[in-house]
Amino acid sequence: MLDPFSVSLVARSVTAIVGLFVATIAYRGYRRNGSAKMRALALGIGLLTAGVFVAVLFAEITGVGNGVILLARGLVTVIGLCVVLYAIVVA
Repeated sequence: MLDPFSVSLVARSVTAIVGLFVATIAYRGYRRNGSAKMRALALGIGLLTAGVFVAVLFAEITGVGNGVILLARGLVTVIGLCVVLYAIVVA
């Protein structure tokens, strides 16, 4: 029987791996064309997927409470979305 922590870890890991794959493709687009939009998009997608994974994993390992974990996840998500917004609107 799987405990909720293991299921959560596997789900977040798969999300991070797929997100890093998408971010890598966007980064290759940046390197090929020199597009600042693609670089920002790659960073934003990386933050939204792998960044959240790392932030939550670090928070869980250090043993902080659920509120701090949610705060860390929320902050990294908002930063990632702001970078994606920058890629779409400004860059």
